[in-house]
Amino acid sequence: MPTLAQAPARANEPQGRFLRPKVQVGEIIDYELSFAHAPSLDVIFPDSTAAFKPFEYVGKTYRPTRTRQGRSLDRTIYHLRTFSLDSVQQLSVPVTILRGNDTLTVATPPAVVRLARTAPIAQAEAPPVLRQDTALLPVASEFNYPYVLAAVGVLALAVAVLGLGFGRRLQQRYLRYKLRKNHVYFLAQYARHVERFTLSRSLTNMERAITLWKNYLTGLEDNGINSLTTKEIVALYQNDPDVRHALRLADKVIYANQFMEDEAETDLAFTMLRNFADRRYQSTITNYQLPSGT
Repeated sequence: MPTLAQAPARANEPQGRFLRPKVQVGEIIDYELSFAHAPSLDVIFPDSTAAFKPFEYVGKTYRPTRTRQGRSLDRTIYHLRTFSLDSVQQLSVPVTILRGNDTLTVATPPAVVRLARTAPIAQAEAPPVLRQDTALLPVASEFNYPYVLAAVGVLALAVAVLGLGFGRRLQQRYLRYKLRKNHVYFLAQYARHVERFTLSRSLTNMERAITLWKNYLTGLEDNGINSLTTKEIVALYQNDPDVRHALRLADKVIYANQFMEDEAETDLAFTMLRNFADRRYQSTITNYQLPSGT
């Protein structure tokens, strides 16, 4: 029979624990989520939209990834609170691991915390004596369904008119929101690959950064550059100096295995590709229009 102690840690899996054994109703408690993994893994911790039941999300404190002796450690402290009255409450959160085009979701072992009660426990008392009351009570009038149906019809008509007038604009705003969200995700993943390359000088990490850049622009502009050669990509973007210089330098490092003596030049190539992707995103979202007939 398991006790109320934290569940035993399992190797190579994300771990979660409360930083205090007890919490009061409505009081903020910190929950630490950590994951030690191989540096090659891409790991995504849950954000504010994740389910933390029976707890409510208040905020979080992010700790930068640390890589030592071939192991990377990701840590985040979530600030939660609960209004549940259960004496013992537990929490398990999902961690997403990216593997190419596939994703794997791994849940942490349940972490438990006790509820500290502040109100005294009521003593059992004898049930109250029931009294008979035969007095008539007033009865509410019947509900006027025709008026309600008429109001619902008017409301539905108003919604339909608004949908015809503003539906396209709302759809366009939603798709722009998706573009912004994808861009933020790309920048975060790209920065992680560049950081790993800087620490390890591994060609694999450089290839992953370049591939991520190509895939992002393919999705952003629907141009299929992830299947083009460097020469074709440079021609597609009209011999843009940032693209030309950065991709040729990357080819020199990846395929000729010629590392630059000056690491700043390699860092500059990564910066050029990131800035180019940012410019294409800004241009796309500024001039974005829904396809005709949508």
